[in-house]
Amino acid sequence: MDVKFLPTLAALPATQWNTLVEGLSPFMRYEFLHALEHSGCVSEHTGWLPCHCVVYEQQELIAVMPMYLKFHSRGEYVFDHQWAQAYQRHGVRYYPKCLTAIPFTPCAGARWGIKNTVNTPEVLQQMFVAIQDLCANHACSSWHCLFPEPEHLASLTSLPILVREAVQFQWFNKGYTDFTDFLQSLTSAKRKMIKRERAKVNEQGVQLIQLKGTEVSAEQWQIFYQFYAMTYLKKGSQPYLNVDFFLHLADQMGSTLLVVFARTAHEYVGAALSFIGEDTLYGRYWGCIEEYAMLHFEACYYQGIDFCIKTGLARFDSGAQGEHKIARGFEPITTYSAHWLHHEQFHHAIKAFISAEKNHVDAYKAQAALSLPFKDNHT
Repeated sequence: MDVKFLPTLAALPATQWNTLVEGLSPFMRYEFLHALEHSGCVSEHTGWLPCHCVVYEQQELIAVMPMYLKFHSRGEYVFDHQWAQAYQRHGVRYYPKCLTAIPFTPCAGARWGIKNTVNTPEVLQQMFVAIQDLCANHACSSWHCLFPEPEHLASLTSLPILVREAVQFQWFNKGYTDFTDFLQSLTSAKRKMIKRERAKVNEQGVQLIQLKGTEVSAEQWQIFYQFYAMTYLKKGSQPYLNVDFFLHLADQMGSTLLVVFARTAHEYVGAALSFIGEDTLYGRYWGCIEEYAMLHFEACYYQGIDFCIKTGLARFDSGAQGEHKIARGFEPITTYSAHWLHHEQFHHAIKAFISAEKNHVDAYKAQAALSLPFKDNHT
């Protein structure tokens, strides 16, 4: 096997990459990852230097893995700032580090594509050896794989890695026939709460419109981007993504995009963007000009649930954080990250940290599950 690292996704034909990631999440597709690079959102200038890992066997591409050299920890959603600070206190460099992840995307899924006729553990072992060499050559402190799905994580357990856990909240379609059927599965109090929230949006004269990415005009994408950017600007930070990213994405994979626009009789007032996977809806970006009561819940959660029920999608992954999702039927699930640290002493120290952290994560997940609004949770 011949393992190589590519400085840009454009070094490969899209068909070669996509053949190996067929059926995986939309974020693993060439079009999504290339849009990040093509728009300049992912680059050395933004602290994400592409070095995608690819494997050839007799000149045939048999494995791909998105990878980056990172010079900070922003846009990852697995927080290791304390680790970086500990390195700094001891006079050891933490950055750059090597990262296998989907930039700015805290959604669990496949983190590599490997031809199904080859030995996956053997390929991963070869990739890991090459990654260790890459880390040595670039003075990287570590390699991190963020949000791998459990099946992919299991393939890494033979490697000298640490596994870290966290909690997100996701909605699951339990064969509901419509939104009312979903509401019937909830306790009376929560059912009334959601009805009141949806009614409140309507009372303010706000209507919701669902469009596929192929139906959204260039002008509407500009409007969406203003909402998206506002979410960051309100917090005094700059958005990770630019309008060129969204326009390129709409052109290349518009059929996988679902845009929910909120508008009054006179103007658009907010929007939410989701990605449509094979069995999952991924809620990703949201923004609004001014605050309308309950609009965030309607645009980001209830519209997504309704879409999943109507289209038969099994799951709604609405992104990181958000305890308020529990009362609206989003269940706590465990997410994972894998970490290899070159420095032996830090490896042992962080191993102890992760072990102690896991106890808190487990307790939090169990407590969150007790708060779920389903009738069978209160019998």
